[in-house]
Amino acid sequence: MKRTTLSLFAATAALAVVTGVAALNPPSDGSPEGTRTAERLPVQRSTLVCPAPTSSDVGETTYAAFTPAAKGAAQRSAAADLLPAGGTARTDAKKDAKDEKKAADKKGEAQDPGKPVLSLKDPGKPVAATTDRSDAPALLGTADGPLAPGWAVQQSTVVSAGSGRGLHGTACTAPDTSFWFPGASTVKGRQDYVHLTNPDSGAAVADLELYGKDGRVKPAGGESVNVPPRSTVAVLLSTLTDAPAEDLTLHVAVRSGRVGAAVQTSDDKLGGDWLPPSADVAPDLVLPGIPADATSVRLVAFAPGTEDADLKVRFAGPNGSITPAGHEALHLKGGMTSAVDLGDVAKGEAGSLLLTGERGGAPVVAALRVTRGKDDKQETAYIPATGAIEGRGTVAGDRAGAKGSTLSLVAPGKAAQVRVTASAGSEGGSPVSKTYAVGAGATLTVDVPQPDGGKGVYAVTVEKVSGGPVHASRMLALPKDGVPMFTIQPLPDDRSTVAVPEAEQDLSLLND
Repeated sequence: MKRTTLSLFAATAALAVVTGVAALNPPSDGSPEGTRTAERLPVQRSTLVCPAPTSSDVGETTYAAFTPAAKGAAQRSAAADLLPAGGTARTDAKKDAKDEKKAADKKGEAQDPGKPVLSLKDPGKPVAATTDRSDAPALLGTADGPLAPGWAVQQSTVVSAGSGRGLHGTACTAPDTSFWFPGASTVKGRQDYVHLTNPDSGAAVADLELYGKDGRVKPAGGESVNVPPRSTVAVLLSTLTDAPAEDLTLHVAVRSGRVGAAVQTSDDKLGGDWLPPSADVAPDLVLPGIPADATSVRLVAFAPGTEDADLKVRFAGPNGSITPAGHEALHLKGGMTSAVDLGDVAKGEAGSLLLTGERGGAPVVAALRVTRGKDDKQETAYIPATGAIEGRGTVAGDRAGAKGSTLSLVAPGKAAQVRVTASAGSEGGSPVSKTYAVGAGATLTVDVPQPDGGKGVYAVTVEKVSGGPVHASRMLALPKDGVPMFTIQPLPDDRSTVAVPEAEQDLSLLND
């Protein structure tokens, strides 16, 4: 074999480390002779996409970006930039015309496609930017080197009036090829858009599949959506079906390329927010962070495939787990969406919902729609099933000096200990860390720590110190005019390291 061919193999292995994709050898401890333990190294590149925030004339958006500082890591020049994507294509012509008029009214104010909306330069030092543009674009971003591991970006929009009035918050996400969104809807008075953003130089094709209480929803037209390179497409879900449904599960299945996907909901009466995707399908799920003052909690769950699933339902409060009266179990028929009103399941105590499947049961996805407030002062947010923090998770966008931001930590099995760090503020201040003990089967809800002397926006990092699995979410509250505006973001593991197998031999040194 020629040296050039072997060098190509070596370059391919290096590329796997850069992109965070690497083969994992079995551990050497207790495994057959000859196997090796893979070393975990920081990822060298991270990609995130942020959906177009709002088309409202009375919306204001804040972006915040942060990468945790690595202990003992050598500092070197790097950048994590978020750039505008191409134009947002929408499926409803009336909306297109309205957006074009808004753009025409703002001549000369268009965002330079080559100029970053947000640029992060140093780990440990958050940055922020704001806009009140109703035609603000989706954003595409890449972080390299020391800024890649744990790079987090938050997008928060306050819509002060109209349909969807409220705080719309979402963590910008990595592109992928499959997303599940239980909790979507196409009923009258509600507008749900799925935003598909393609960060790559080649076109992507995604199928939009809807599942209701009777199974797969027959599409009104085509289900496939073409997403041009480095662009975004927003699809109104009600255009995909002729029969309105309150509780639906949306599956975004990418056939070509990859996309970032997010669903934005707007309700005439209940406000609106971003619906994050559920964690990967699994027989057991954790949905962390039900507020103590929730006036309504609605569970939407779905079992992909043909197998039914039987789930035990528990509420993990501050003192342990209980079975909600009247909601002890949930039976899901394969391929059908089920919804259950849990009412005021919190009963004045913040907590989390635990769904446990039978041994060998079918995997499921799930999300909660949480409502706070009463009458015409109601506001809604969503809590998807959230993966455990194996090492570290980060969320950005907290505001120094503001009250009402809370962190929910739940240990569904064994007790655990975690370290929570508030970063410096974007306009000054010093980090502050606190350690918390989370009881077995319980949810610990704490006020998000504030940085010492912090100004501007800051980030919160949760690190697992010891014990069993920990799941977390952050509620950001910005009450306005008597409306309890709020949004909830899950904190999954940031996957900031990748397993790299030990090389047995440097093949690039071999000749023919």
